[in-house]
Amino acid sequence: MTSDLPPIAGVSVPDTTLAQEATELVRDTTSPLIYDHSRRVYFFGALRGRDQGLSFDAELLYIGAMFHDLGLGERFRDSGRRFEVDGADEARRFLRSRGVPEDSVRRVWTAIALHTTPGIPEFMEPEVALVTAGVEYDVLGIGFDTVSDTDRAAIVTLHPRPDFKRRILRAFTEGISPKPETTFGNVKADVLEHYVSGFERGDFVRTILESPWSE
Repeated sequence: MTSDLPPIAGVSVPDTTLAQEATELVRDTTSPLIYDHSRRVYFFGALRGRDQGLSFDAELLYIGAMFHDLGLGERFRDSGRRFEVDGADEARRFLRSRGVPEDSVRRVWTAIALHTTPGIPEFMEPEVALVTAGVEYDVLGIGFDTVSDTDRAAIVTLHPRPDFKRRILRAFTEGISPKPETTFGNVKADVLEHYVSGFERGDFVRTILESPWSE
């Protein structure tokens, strides 16, 4: 099934109860910034999958895209866990409460948990790979010219990105600065290093050398 919304850049949003409920949840519990970004991630991820000839479950890709930044929300800021895991766990609860098969739940959880871990998702199931591809396109501009100007404009017209670069960096900072230890070994340490005074990023070499093991 496809939604009443006409296809955007040839991509349709799944018109299922699951997708509709995910849309409502994310729209009602996050900012317009995160909502629009999440929808763009779905469109750009789906375009990448289509262009690469991948067979993927559009509904699972949509759920992964919509939940991928949910963990940046205020209610997760004292969780002590990576925001990606918070979002992945929320998606898992959402899917399990609706009787979704465990293999599908696993794919969505993995897609969200790994979306800021480059170099791994691309070798996994299409839904996992394409959530990361959509994020990398919308946030980092990776593969920018692989989407036509016309298709890109259609997606951004539906889900605009005013001052997106600065606003998403602010959202990252606000979401992870209360738990800076969760940035050890991942790209979000760069965010705190730029925007949080006094932040010291974890050092893998120093951690090894200062471990309690005697030599």
